[in-house]
Amino acid sequence: MKILQKICFVLLLTTFSSVYGGSCNDVDECRVKAEQGYSEAQFILGMLYEHGLGVIKDYKAAVKWYRLSAEQGHSIAQYGLGLMYLNGQGVAQDDKESVKWTRKSAEQGYVDAQYNLGTMYSNGKGVLKDYKEAVKWYRKSAEQGYSKAQFNLGLMYHDGTGVPQDYKEAVKWTRKSAEQGYTKAQFNLGVMYAGGEGVIKDFAMAHMYFNIAAVSGNKIAIKERDRIEGVMTASQLEKAQDLAREWTRKHQ
Repeated sequence: MKILQKICFVLLLTTFSSVYGGSCNDVDECRVKAEQGYSEAQFILGMLYEHGLGVIKDYKAAVKWYRLSAEQGHSIAQYGLGLMYLNGQGVAQDDKESVKWTRKSAEQGYVDAQYNLGTMYSNGKGVLKDYKEAVKWYRKSAEQGYSKAQFNLGLMYHDGTGVPQDYKEAVKWTRKSAEQGYTKAQFNLGVMYAGGEGVIKDFAMAHMYFNIAAVSGNKIAIKERDRIEGVMTASQLEKAQDLAREWTRKHQ
């Protein structure tokens, strides 16, 4: 096994064994316990087959073990099975089956599934498009701290999609996402400060967020940062640079 694969393999077993009560320590033990019907071992074996860790990558085998675990109510296995249907890996691609398993996971509180279900409702993928339902699931995920859900919830409030338009709520959720390092949220927060949407217009703050997003490689943020510099005074620019350094120290 390659060194990186071995590290990932050990981390996966350690992580999920600790979360689910010491299920197994290697592939052979996982297989024995999975065949005995232990849902956590079935889930881990599915993960190993999906990613080719300790075994030859085999999506059909991954689906088999995810399904056995999911049918016992294992929330992450349900999410994983939903992804396999979504991407057509090991099974025929099926949006409705993807929604079915993603919903089961989301209803148990699994944050990634809640976000994905929100996206499915927002895009009308496997379900009728329903922005209110999208907001509902984004909110559940966002309240658990999932940065992408916080960003999407911020967008929904900004655009008035599925909720009454509310720039202050948009800023609130976008800021939560930005503070976790999500680059798109950092850029959008810069736009809000530049336009005075939900906050007092502040070019120094706008420049700060554009700059932070630019450092992460956001090309549009680089252009907006350079553009806004053209309308800033020297003191505003100095303040923006100080703010960026302070923000970076705080969030490292």
